[in-house]
Amino acid sequence: MLTLQNWLSFYEKNYVCVGRVIGRFYSEDGQPTPELTHVEAMITKGLEANKQEWKEKQKFPPCNTEWSAARGSRFWCSQHSGGVSRDWIGVPRKLYKPGAKEPHCVCVRTTGPPSEQMLDSPTHRNRGDLDHPGLQEYPGCPPLAITCSFPL
Repeated sequence: MLTLQNWLSFYEKNYVCVGRVIGRFYSEDGQPTPELTHVEAMITKGLEANKQEWKEKQKFPPCNTEWSAARGSRFWCSQHSGGVSRDWIGVPRKLYKPGAKEPHCVCVRTTGPPSEQMLDSPTHRNRGDLDHPGLQEYPGCPPLAITCSFPL
């Protein structure tokens, strides 16, 4: 639906509207049908989901990854990994999301308060988001290493 919305936005910006097609989305008098209202609601939900996904990606950016037959897998974090620029590097962790079959590698902030806590909160332990319940360390990878390698 969001792809269709992007297409529609492109045409609305670049072309003059000369009318509407009578049928599934518009009645004979040019009024929106219940089907169009339903589609618009789905687009709104999709935009909200994208916004939530963006916020999650700021908190837990994806790791950089590489695999080769000779060396196996490697995950690492940098200030730009996952296409997210930030002022911290982080450490690789498995993130388990509800409903997902497999975890994925994310970079996790290791200092300061958890993302859900205020900066001036006296209760945080200066561990960033390391204590988030959906995270798990990679076996065999030092807890604060920014790179984890898993040879074949």
